[in-house]
Amino acid sequence: MSSREDACASAAARGGYVDPNWPRPDTAGSACIIIYGYVPSIIVCALALALFFIALVLHSWLLFKYKTWYFIPVTVGLVMELVGYISRTFSSQQNPYAVIYFVIQYFFIVVAPVTFSAAIYTLISIAINRIGRQFAPIAPKLILWIFIVCDVIATIVQIAGAALIGVAYSNGKDPTTPNNILLAGLAFQVLSFFLFIGVFVAFLWRSRKATTRNFKTFAAATFAATLAVYLRTVFRLAETAEGLMANLSTHEVYFGCLEFLPIVIAVYIFTWWHPGRWLGNKHKKGKALADAQVRVEPQKA
Repeated sequence: MSSREDACASAAARGGYVDPNWPRPDTAGSACIIIYGYVPSIIVCALALALFFIALVLHSWLLFKYKTWYFIPVTVGLVMELVGYISRTFSSQQNPYAVIYFVIQYFFIVVAPVTFSAAIYTLISIAINRIGRQFAPIAPKLILWIFIVCDVIATIVQIAGAALIGVAYSNGKDPTTPNNILLAGLAFQVLSFFLFIGVFVAFLWRSRKATTRNFKTFAAATFAATLAVYLRTVFRLAETAEGLMANLSTHEVYFGCLEFLPIVIAVYIFTWWHPGRWLGNKHKKGKALADAQVRVEPQKA
C-alpha cells in the first residue's frame, strides 16, 4: 500500500466520509475523503443560484433607482454567493473530493455575509447621522471602522483555517490545528457582531421618542435581517466547535437551514425595506424620515 493510500485509510478511519457510490479520484487535487461530510445536493445549489440571482437583479435595480451607493456591498455579496454556489455545484456534479471546489465555495460563501454586515454597519451609521448622533453610544464613523476591521480580521483567520483544512485533508493529515484556527476566527466574529447588536439596540432605545412609526418599522426589519446574518455566524461557530466530521458539519440540512436560509431571508428583507426607499440618499429623505421631528444632518457615509 502506498503512502497516499495509507494516509487516506487513516483519514477514513478518523471518521472521514467516502461516498460508496462515488469513486475517489486518484489525483493530486482530490482529498482522501469528501471534506463536506456529504455530497452537496444539486437541489440546494440550484435553489441558491436561482434565489441569489433574482436578489442580485432586484438589488441592482434598487441601487440605481435610489442611487444608494452606500448599499453596494449587498450586490457584491450576492455576486460572491453566486460564485460560491457555482463552485459547490461543481463539487456536487463533477468531483466532491476536489479540494479547490471546496475552498472556493467556502471562501465565497463565508465572505459574502461579511459584505452584508458591512452594509448594515453603514446603514446604521447613516441612520444615526440623520436621526441624531446624541442617540448613539459611539460615533457613526467609529461604528464603521471598529466593526468592519473586526470582520476583516475574523474573515482572514477563517479563510486561512479553511484553506489549511483543505490542505490537511488533501495530504491525509490531521486537520485539528487548522480547525482551531477557523474556530478562533469565528469566535471573534460572533463576539464583535454581538457587540454591534448591542450598539444597534442602544441607539434604537435612546432614539425611540425622536423617531416616527415608519422609522421604527424600518428599524425592526433591519434588526430582523441583522439577526438572520448573526444566526448564520453562530451556526458556523457551533459547527466548527463541534469538530470536523461531527453532526452539524456532516448533515446538509443544517447548512441549508442555518447558513443558506438566513442569508436569503436577510437579502430579501432588504428588497422591500431597502434603505433607498426608507432612509433615502444624500439628496432626498426616505419614507422613514419624511415626518421626523429631528434635525436631519447631511449624509457623510
